[in-house]
Amino acid sequence: MREKYMQQLRQLNNLLIQMGHLIEEAIEMAITALMKQDVELAKKAIAFDQNIDDMEKEIENLCLKILLCQQPVASDLRFVSAALKMVTDMERIGDHASDISEITILMADAPYIKKLEHIERMAVETTDMVIKSIEAYIENNAPKAYKVMEQDDIVDDLFMTTKEELIRLINENINNGEQATDLLMVAKYFERIGDHATNIAEWVIFSIEGKMVTAQ
Repeated sequence: MREKYMQQLRQLNNLLIQMGHLIEEAIEMAITALMKQDVELAKKAIAFDQNIDDMEKEIENLCLKILLCQQPVASDLRFVSAALKMVTDMERIGDHASDISEITILMADAPYIKKLEHIERMAVETTDMVIKSIEAYIENNAPKAYKVMEQDDIVDDLFMTTKEELIRLINENINNGEQATDLLMVAKYFERIGDHATNIAEWVIFSIEGKMVTAQ
C-alpha cells in the first residue's frame, strides 16, 4: 500500500511538470502568433488548449483519488492540496494564451497601430514568471517562488504603461479605437497570466512552508 501511495505522488509530480511544459508551449505559440500576425499559428494555439484542459482533468482525478484513498497528512497533504489549486491556475493560463490567439486572428487583417514593445516585454516577463513558478515547484525552492511574486509588480507597471499609450492613441485618432481596445485586452490577458503565475508561486510556498502568503 505504501509503495502504491509513493507511486501516485511521483505520478502527480510528473503530471504537473508535463502540464507546466504544455502551458509554456501554449504561451510561446500565442506570443509568436501575435508578434508575427500569424493566423495559422494562432489557430494552432487555440486548438492546443484542449491538451491543457485534458491534463487538468487527469491531475484533478489523481489528486482526489489520493485524498480519498490514501488520506495523506502533514507535508504530503499540503503537496496534494497545493497541486489541486495550482492546476486550476495552470489551466487558466492556457485559456488566456488561447484568448490572446483569438484576438490575434481578429487583428490579422491590418498592421498594428503601434509597436508592441511593452506588450512584448509583458509577454517575456509573464513567460519567465510561469517558468520560474514551475521550477520552484519542481526544485522545492521557496526563495524562487518569492521572487516570482515580486516580479508581478513589473508586469503590472507594464500593463499601466500600455493602457496609457493606447488611450492616448484613441484620443489622437478615433479610428484607432477598435484595434486599441483589442490590444488592451491582449495586455490584460498577459497581466492575468502574471497573476496566475503568482498564485502558483503562493501555492508552492504553502506546500513547502505550510503557510499562505500573498503578493503585496
